[in-house]
Amino acid sequence: MFFATTAPSHLARPAFRPTSRALERFLTEAVATSRTQTTPVEQDDKSYTLHFDVPGIRREQLTIGIEGSVVRIDTTADAPRTYRAAYELPTEIDAASSQATLENGVLTLKLAKVVPVSKVTQLTIN
Repeated sequence: MFFATTAPSHLARPAFRPTSRALERFLTEAVATSRTQTTPVEQDDKSYTLHFDVPGIRREQLTIGIEGSVVRIDTTADAPRTYRAAYELPTEIDAASSQATLENGVLTLKLAKVVPVSKVTQLTIN
């Protein structure tokens, strides 16, 4: 006597594709997490401090732009690899008081917060 499975053909899995969807899902998640990784921001009363790993890039190959509360970091065309990022911070940044240092492939930005100036005027009582 001979017994055979009677499962419909749409339920049968091909033997050559058992991990293709798992691999595809893993790669999709890996790309998504690498794009959504955030840079830890340290802050105190007067400034924000951000650290970026940019190995192999010289200071002449980096441009840092500050506009309001947005910081943009780009590499120039002659850099060995491309790095481009933009970060929006909760308060505006004082570009004149901010500093950037690059040591051993680590870019450190110390961004000074804009101190709000009170525009309250006192009225005299007659």
